[in-house]
Amino acid sequence: MRLADLEQYNPITIQCHDNPDADALGSAYGLYCYFRDRGKQVRMIYSGFSRIQKANLRMMCDKLKLPIEYVEREGQPPFPGLLITVDCQYGAGNVTRFEAESVAVIDHHRIEIENMGMSRIQSDLGSCCTLVWIMLQEESYPVNEDVVLGTALYYGLYTDTNQLSEMNNPQDKDMWETLNTNRRLLTMFRNSNLSLQELMIAGIAMIRYSYNDEYRFAVIHSQPCDPNILGLISDFLLQVDEIDVCLVYNEVGDGYKISVRSCIREVNANELAAYLTEGIGSGGGHAEKAGGYISQRLYGEKFNALHADAYFNNRMNEYFTEFQIIDAREYRIDLTGLKRYRKRQDLMGYVRVDAIEGVGKSAILRTQEGDVTLNVAEGTYLVLEDDGDIIQTSSSQFEPYYDLLDEKFDWKAVFSYEPTIKDHVRNTTFHLQDYAKCCRPNANLQVYVKQLDKGVKLFPLWDEDGYMLGVSGDYLAAYCDNPQNIFIIRHKQLGENYEEVSETLAV
Repeated sequence: MRLADLEQYNPITIQCHDNPDADALGSAYGLYCYFRDRGKQVRMIYSGFSRIQKANLRMMCDKLKLPIEYVEREGQPPFPGLLITVDCQYGAGNVTRFEAESVAVIDHHRIEIENMGMSRIQSDLGSCCTLVWIMLQEESYPVNEDVVLGTALYYGLYTDTNQLSEMNNPQDKDMWETLNTNRRLLTMFRNSNLSLQELMIAGIAMIRYSYNDEYRFAVIHSQPCDPNILGLISDFLLQVDEIDVCLVYNEVGDGYKISVRSCIREVNANELAAYLTEGIGSGGGHAEKAGGYISQRLYGEKFNALHADAYFNNRMNEYFTEFQIIDAREYRIDLTGLKRYRKRQDLMGYVRVDAIEGVGKSAILRTQEGDVTLNVAEGTYLVLEDDGDIIQTSSSQFEPYYDLLDEKFDWKAVFSYEPTIKDHVRNTTFHLQDYAKCCRPNANLQVYVKQLDKGVKLFPLWDEDGYMLGVSGDYLAAYCDNPQNIFIIRHKQLGENYEEVSETLAV
């Protein structure tokens, strides 16, 4: 989706999430400028339980004269024309859902809502401001000539990348280097991150922390404040050497707002946020930073009189105890009594990613399940399973176990959404249908399986930083010819994709 595709609509409403931060404000303003200069009736809005309170954000809106409007959650008629949610996804828990004639989504977080229709989501970018900058450049909009716009975009990137220290995408750096900004105003914003009242709230919160030394996590209950202050407290906590994971929460409106941080590979903050809010709210974000909201009504129905402090501490402890951490490089599976299975010789697809001309070493695989980062090395393969899963593997893990066929793979028979590989450095999209060929599992693909009685986070041989998640009832599988090569088979997949070939192994 390009901005030019949206010019058919008028009027246009640009909606930030309910607690807009600098990234949401900056990216919304970029869109506002573009459509304003295209002669559209355009407005910037946000909603939620409270208006912007944080000192630096109020200053940003005032000094840059951002035309941001607060609108009530209730009683709003459907928005005519087009509603664009920016730095969030329409229908997600962190943005009020307003009815509209048409909806588009522009965001840099991982996909939370399926089948959004018109959307542009690039989760590999450090900020949504970067994405808006890219989209403005696609239309030859003179973004680098506007000091006010440049300052807004820069500050959005600055705040969302931990003061520019987490710019992992070259396009973040490109924007940072080229924007025309007001350095004096940026200094004012940076030096107004807290009011005296917010300093007091943060200070009181941090001296009232609870700490779990076994799992190295901290939980803090803050006084009511701008939700962005929760993130500031979380960021500070993670600088403590004894803390690997932290949760900060407070009451807001008719519920609880949470901020989650993690600095270890064993815990994805977005996954933890979803776990804490499961069934009573919603949560998500990035691997290191996430947030969420819990409905007080749903919480009361499920947990009655349980104090929130007790809930969060108990739930955090359950999260750590629910999952066993397994690193395939160190783990030795006990094969005693395990049954052997063979992968059914059903037709599957494969793509050798490193053979696609133009794909860089880091790209994004976009599937119906969301975006996945690809670390493209020599011999990188994607296996297109017949149940719609896509597995990244290496030549040593693929070629001995599959017979490669020369016929094209029909992705439509398996996938409702066409998978693509996106190289955002080169701004190129590769359609897997152009490269996918067929393969069949051969007789070498035999595994021993062990049913899990608890959750597992498995770091396979081919990925040191990302884990495969298995829940109770799923299976831990080990290749018969290399028992250290282990992976997860989902419960339903064993019967659908594998068949037993022998009695138990005698050891």
